[in-house]
Amino acid sequence: MPDVTKAQTTDAAAVDAVAPPAVDAPAKDSGKKSDKPRSLWGDAWYDLRHRPMFWVSSVLLVLLLVIAAFPGWFTSVDPRDGDLVNHYLGKPQLGHFFQPDWFGYDQQGRSIYSRVIHGTRASILVGVGVTALVTLLGGLLGMLAGYFGGWIDSMISRVVDIFFGLPFLLGTMVVLNAFTERKVYVVILALACLGWTSIARVTRSSVITAKQADYVTAARALGASTTRILFRHVMPNAIAPTIVVATIALGGYISAEATLSFLGLGLSDPTISWGIDISEGSKVIRDNPHTLLFPAGMLSLTVFAFIMLGDAVRDALDPKLR
Repeated sequence: MPDVTKAQTTDAAAVDAVAPPAVDAPAKDSGKKSDKPRSLWGDAWYDLRHRPMFWVSSVLLVLLLVIAAFPGWFTSVDPRDGDLVNHYLGKPQLGHFFQPDWFGYDQQGRSIYSRVIHGTRASILVGVGVTALVTLLGGLLGMLAGYFGGWIDSMISRVVDIFFGLPFLLGTMVVLNAFTERKVYVVILALACLGWTSIARVTRSSVITAKQADYVTAARALGASTTRILFRHVMPNAIAPTIVVATIALGGYISAEATLSFLGLGLSDPTISWGIDISEGSKVIRDNPHTLLFPAGMLSLTVFAFIMLGDAVRDALDPKLR
C-alpha cells in the first residue's frame, strides 16, 4: 500500500513551488493614492501647477478681469469729469493710494487713475472678443480643411493665403475708416476680419496629424459619423496648439486696439481706452510724462500677462519642452 501521507506532502511542496508568493492586500487607510495614467490635459495641469510663471500671470489676469468687471470697486471718480481750474496737468501723488490724484491729472483735468481703471474694460473686451471670433472662425475652417483635404483644403487654403497677404494693421485701418462711429463691437469685428488666418493654419496642421491616428481609423471603421469623429476624437486631440496661439495672440489684439486708438482709427470718445489716453499724453510727454507712462504701463502689464500665460500653457502642452 502506497504511502499516502508522503505523496500528499510531495504534492503540496510542488504546488508551493509553482504558485506565486502571496501579496498582502494594501490597507484601506494607508493614505496612498493609486497611480492612474493622466491624460494630456491632466499632465498639462500638473505641469502648470509647478510653474511660477503660470501663477504670476494668472493672478495678474484675474485682477485685470475684476477691474474690468467692477471698476467701481477701485475708484468712485467719473473718468470723464474734468476740472481745468484745479487739476490741469496735476502731478501724481504716489503716496495717495487709490485716490483720484494717485496718478495725477491729464490736460483736461481728469483723473488718470480713474481713466486707467475704467479703460481696462474696453481693452479686455476687445482682446477676448477678437480671440473668441478668430478661434471659432479660424478653428472651424482649419479643421474642415485638415480633415477633408482635397478641393475643400485647396479652396480654404487659397482664401487663407489671400487674407494672410493683407497687412493686418493696414487692412484693419481701411475697414475701420469706413465707419463714422467706432465702438467696441466695430473694432472687434474689424480685427477679427483679418486676424483668423494664423489660427486656421495652426488648426489645419494639427488636424492633419490627428486624423491619421489609430483611434480615428478605428472610429471610422466602426461606422462613426463624420461629425462625431471631428468633435469627439479629432478636435480634443488637435486643439492644444490652437489654444496656445490664441492665448498669446490675445495680448497682441489688445496692443493692436491701443495702436489703432492712438492713431485715431480705433475706439473714440466717449469710450475710454488706454490708446486714446496714450495719444493724448504723447502731446505733453516732455513736461508731463505721467500722462503717458501710467496708461502705457497698464497696457504693457496686460499684454505681458497674456504672453506669460501663453508661454506657460505652451510649455505644459508640448511634451518636447518638458
